[in-house]
Amino acid sequence: MGAFAFPTWFIIKKGLMRVDKKPDLVLCCVVRVWVACDGDRRVLNPIRALCTFLLAAGCMLFVSGPLTTAWGGPPFLTDDPAPVDYKHSEAYLFSTLDKAKDGSTIAGPAFEFNRGILPDVQFHLVVPLVNILPSEGDSHHGLGDIEVGIKYRFVQETGNIPQAGIFPMAELPSGDSNRGLGNGRTWVKLPLWIQKSWGPWTTYGGGGYAVNHAPDQRNYTFGGWLLQREISESLTLGGELFAQGATSVDGRSTSICNLGGYYNFTPNFSLLFSAGRSVAGERHSIGYAGLYWTWGPTRPK
Repeated sequence: MGAFAFPTWFIIKKGLMRVDKKPDLVLCCVVRVWVACDGDRRVLNPIRALCTFLLAAGCMLFVSGPLTTAWGGPPFLTDDPAPVDYKHSEAYLFSTLDKAKDGSTIAGPAFEFNRGILPDVQFHLVVPLVNILPSEGDSHHGLGDIEVGIKYRFVQETGNIPQAGIFPMAELPSGDSNRGLGNGRTWVKLPLWIQKSWGPWTTYGGGGYAVNHAPDQRNYTFGGWLLQREISESLTLGGELFAQGATSVDGRSTSICNLGGYYNFTPNFSLLFSAGRSVAGERHSIGYAGLYWTWGPTRPK
């Protein structure tokens, strides 16, 4: 199958803002595009779109305004630098889909857990079950590679300065690579993320480098940017642009357009969702659906 790397909560397949609350404000468009340059003429337009979006979003980072709590990470590919609050926890029960021309990969059920172990420091864990469904041949099911990581925010957000943080992660070879359930060796991702919020609007993004020395795999760069808006206290929608290079020796870079958001049933329980497809490079249709819980000590009033 194709080699498309989904950060944090998508399986890696071997061989493969707020300005002010106005109820009449138009719903923000949600568009996510993955772009990577591999010499294919078809990626020129997505790259131009990526550069234009990054320039606009970068300028927005330094717009002053009141700070608000913002969401990042799932169901989006771009992550954020904001760790879970100290002594607080969050959990996701989710499933993902990656449909390629030679078959599909479904991760699910999968479990993600994050814990604020120190101020500005978060522990991260993902344990997925993987279902490999090729167009031809036998299907395979089982435990996938387990992901662990530490997020560290080293710059706090102020009225004029975005917050910044690193989020190194390691993919442990717990999945059976002979059946396509894992990578076969430990590999790492080393990203840097920044974020700025104002009113109901939040923008964040960054990029990094993945190091993968498993057979037939290759190192690659990735990066993205996201813009999202709080539509109401219950609903938030956002869109991102993301670029990724080829992850395997016979793979290609890919560009994906995607829609996503989340709905809060309560302050501590939410539904997350996203869906999209490639617009250049390797062909993929992707999706994410999950439930989110958070808990921790209440702050004194």
